[in-house]
Amino acid sequence: MPEEATGPERPHAPSAASLRKWRGRLADEREEAKVYRSLASRRTDEEREILLELAEAEERHASHWANLLGDDAGPPRHGNLRMRALALLGRHFGSVFVLALAQRAETRSPYDTDFDATRAMAADERVHEEVVRGLAARGRARVSGTFRAAVFGANDGLVSNLALVLGVSGGGVSSRAVLLTGLAGLLAGALSMGAGEYVSVRSQRELLAASAPGPTAHTAVPQLDVNANELALIYRARGMPHDEADRLARELLQHYPGRLENLGGPSDEGHDVVGTGIGAALSSFCFFATGAAIPVLPFLFGLTETAALVVAVVLVGLALLLTGAIVGVLSGGPPLRRGLRQLMIGLGAAGITYLLGLLFGATLG
Repeated sequence: MPEEATGPERPHAPSAASLRKWRGRLADEREEAKVYRSLASRRTDEEREILLELAEAEERHASHWANLLGDDAGPPRHGNLRMRALALLGRHFGSVFVLALAQRAETRSPYDTDFDATRAMAADERVHEEVVRGLAARGRARVSGTFRAAVFGANDGLVSNLALVLGVSGGGVSSRAVLLTGLAGLLAGALSMGAGEYVSVRSQRELLAASAPGPTAHTAVPQLDVNANELALIYRARGMPHDEADRLARELLQHYPGRLENLGGPSDEGHDVVGTGIGAALSSFCFFATGAAIPVLPFLFGLTETAALVVAVVLVGLALLLTGAIVGVLSGGPPLRRGLRQLMIGLGAAGITYLLGLLFGATLG
């Protein structure tokens, strides 16, 4: 019988604090199992099976707390707010965003220091963290190209156009001139970002394609000299150790399947990580334009001078916190810390530009 099915014996008279803790643990485990089942309902094949097994493990953990509680379990309770929000996201989205949040939830397992939990449960949670990290990594790889362009586009739009608006305002120009400058910066920057991302991604994909095995290389395999075994040189040229290269080459020559096996070079998966040129360009263009529009909004709605600048700084600050937090969640880092870092860098750059605008305005005036 699994260790968590029996677990530690229940104290004869558990304290009220222990009962509250056990009920909370039971509710959290049930909520976590719901998260994995919700995610599994939106997946297929291997990922679905992995998520269902995680859900079963969490349900075993829930049984442990239910056994400890016995008749004191009481009516079913909701898990903590974080897990309930995660379950809701899992039901409606099932994306890499939810997997990244689930990964962070697994890192906060209290079982290492909870004497009422079993050692097997603590070990399970550490393994679960790595399993979810692996699943999240798959999703990150699928969206990384477009996501990178979107995040950098939004951040660049926020920071560069706020800096432009503050710098021009510091120079003492009218609000109308600031508005026209901001709109020009939005359009020019969005077009520049979109074009730059397209060229960058296309170049990366072409470099990957140049390193992939040639499409006709497999036709030479049947004619190779088995003794010379020059096929092993291909594997070695791609970084495989000498002995392993010889072994794989011999296997291929003895059991020729009509095509080359994976030679260790870039594959279509590498292309997926980079993304497509059009996708990255459109993502970068749209998100830069969206970010760059935020510092211009106060001027579009008729605010002038100091009021417009204060509102612009506040709006951009909130947007920088949001983009930083999103990056933190998807990268597995602390969202608040990443958001504050994004905020300090962005407002710092804009503040320097404003001071330079004041300096040049005073000098030229």
